[in-house]
Amino acid sequence: MTSAPGVPPSRAARLRLRHSLDVALRGADLLERKLRILRARHEGLLRAEESRAREWHDSVRAAETWLLRGLLLGGEHALETAAESVGDAEVAWGEESAMGVRHPSLASCRVPDRSPDAATPRNTALIRAEAAYREALRAGAEYAAARTAARLIGAEVAHTRRRVRALRRHWIPQLEESLARVVFALEQAEHEDAVRRRWAAGVAADGPEIGRRP
Repeated sequence: MTSAPGVPPSRAARLRLRHSLDVALRGADLLERKLRILRARHEGLLRAEESRAREWHDSVRAAETWLLRGLLLGGEHALETAAESVGDAEVAWGEESAMGVRHPSLASCRVPDRSPDAATPRNTALIRAEAAYREALRAGAEYAAARTAARLIGAEVAHTRRRVRALRRHWIPQLEESLARVVFALEQAEHEDAVRRRWAAGVAADGPEIGRRP
């Protein structure tokens, strides 16, 4: 944000400064409105992030518990056999916009089902572990989307706050000060001009009397 330049006092300069001040004041009002909306959105996203984080951690712990039981029952070979027929996970999410800031939402995670001829896990614990890890992947995708959205909106909140502060604390006061100087200079110039006109009018009125003998 640049400072208000020194402007020679004139009516045109006064108009320009008043216009610039009006624009700055309206801009600050709009930015403060945007900031209030973004803050509310950010608070909601932070709550969503915290909730998704708990769900993700809980689902990971549950999956690890079932995996440990499956390993104890069938050993690592049973785990390797169960993992051979599981395809790669596919993660996708939509997008939303808050005050022009796009961020991810509606995350989803899909793990392909086993083919009908694929070998199934050798014990119930590994079957439960597979289902639990599917849930953990879904919860992890939702947590990642919520965390990213909160970070993006949070960054815009900070940026907008800095812009409002620059306007309210620096640019607007500088414009007001420059406008006040120009207005004062114009009023002083108009006053001096009025005094000169009155003086000139007085001299003109007294002119015929100069040099007249009583």
